[in-house]
Amino acid sequence: MGNIISFSRPDGGTCSGYYSEPAAGSGAPGVVVIQEWWGLNDQIKGVADRLTQQGYRVLVPDLYKGEVTVEAAEAEHLMGNLDFGDAATQDICGAVQHLKADSPKVAVLGYCMGGALAVLAAVYVPEADVAVCWYGVPPEEAADTRTISIPFQGHFALQDGFFPPGQVKAFEARLKEGGVNYDLYWYDAQHAFGNENNDIYDPEATKLAWERSLAFLSTHLA
Repeated sequence: MGNIISFSRPDGGTCSGYYSEPAAGSGAPGVVVIQEWWGLNDQIKGVADRLTQQGYRVLVPDLYKGEVTVEAAEAEHLMGNLDFGDAATQDICGAVQHLKADSPKVAVLGYCMGGALAVLAAVYVPEADVAVCWYGVPPEEAADTRTISIPFQGHFALQDGFFPPGQVKAFEARLKEGGVNYDLYWYDAQHAFGNENNDIYDPEATKLAWERSLAFLSTHLA
């Protein structure tokens, strides 16, 4: 449905990404989707396509610059080499700015590693209008999440070994402290329950989280 495009970063560099446009055209609201640690693969492109079917322009920045893997060890290596600050303030910010040139409002929505980056974008990308995070939070020292000034929605797993509930609850305490406008949901599932390529994929939790995400986007991007 979509195609690979190139867009500008705030620092003057360029980044490529997967872009998908609805029948409504370039004036539709936008969503920047942020990848899991696997890279810009077919699964995350599928997420973009489903959002486009809901009427959104979608751009998935290629944070790994063309590298994709199905091996957890390689994914961990790629994520470990990623400069999260650069990814949030340049690649993701550039993607938001690219959509914002034509779209009245733009959301950021990320999964796993991308969920943590969506939180960083909520702090560091002023052009973003709303943020949705599926099971991922950044280290507390990476951003003062009390300063988030846009609506935020989070979806987290009770059996998550990568981002344990205690870490998420500390994150939520910071949101409360800052008076952030947020909704946070828990699912009796494991990390990355929303990826249909995983053994621990939970279709019921995914359906509910997806419905909540779409309702949230519809409310705040209309």
